[in-house]
Amino acid sequence: MNWTELDWKALDRLRGQFLAGNPGIGPYWSSPSDLASYDITFGERIGWKWDAVLNELVTRGWAPGQGTVLDWGCGSGIAGRRVIERFGTASLGQLVVWDHSPEATLYAHDAASNCFPSLQVSMATPGYLSGEEPIGLLVISHVLNELKPAAIDEVRRLAARSRAILWTEPGTREVSRALGALRDEWMGSFRLVAPCTHDEACPILKADNERHWCHHFAPPPPGIFADSNWVKFGQRAGIDLRSLPYSFIALDRDWTGSSSGLSRVIGRPEYFKPYARVLNCDSEGLAVLTLAKRANPDLYKEMDRTKGPLVYRWVRKGPDVTAGERIHPRS
Repeated sequence: MNWTELDWKALDRLRGQFLAGNPGIGPYWSSPSDLASYDITFGERIGWKWDAVLNELVTRGWAPGQGTVLDWGCGSGIAGRRVIERFGTASLGQLVVWDHSPEATLYAHDAASNCFPSLQVSMATPGYLSGEEPIGLLVISHVLNELKPAAIDEVRRLAARSRAILWTEPGTREVSRALGALRDEWMGSFRLVAPCTHDEACPILKADNERHWCHHFAPPPPGIFADSNWVKFGQRAGIDLRSLPYSFIALDRDWTGSSSGLSRVIGRPEYFKPYARVLNCDSEGLAVLTLAKRANPDLYKEMDRTKGPLVYRWVRKGPDVTAGERIHPRS
């Protein structure tokens, strides 16, 4: 599949179904062409979100342990492939894919096999999903707003078998807060790797913080704005190519790292002429912090230009930031 072969009617239909977010809608996919068209457009945009998530995890010092990767609800398999690509087949030697659509499961299987010839790729059987075999890493992507309670219970059972979980979703308020509730549910069994910098209950879910939600923005590849294919796709799909909001959780039973002293900026900073304002999350909870431009012009400029995860070690005087060091992603 390439840009000249895209099935635009299928993409229009898929876009409408995504926006509906109806748990009873059934499988999206009617043909391999649907999946191939999705994979290089909507799927690739999801891949950019996963790139941001995985970069941040490496920054925090995290890497998956040995064991099977299960890409549950895989769609075209973009999430599982991004994880394998980032950490390699040497440690992640087996990928299992599953989707409620057999067409999608087969597509994800074949796409991963083609990308990683040395990787052992298989399609999950009902026995595997209901069994007790340990799972090294459970990968879930962009499904939460469509899951019925029974499906969420299945995810809970899979989580109980998993050593680590990576779950990425759109950065909408409703989905983000639902993901945060699962994070709190599992935090007694797992160590929290990211985006949190603390092991406390999610402060966003407190009654006085109902207007907030934990979300971030991934940077799109800069070259797409000069790519006529992406420009046409953005116009046809009604998508702002500059905006890639996402929410995620990363949990690991065996993680020994620490984010002590770090803070995570929620959403985007707000910039005014004399100062910047951020919604900050750390071990003390949520707080609105202010950075005066004249107090630290270099930090103000750096924060304004930053495209990656906004993870900082602040020097503060009350709600005022006087200095800070950004924890930089590593390639």
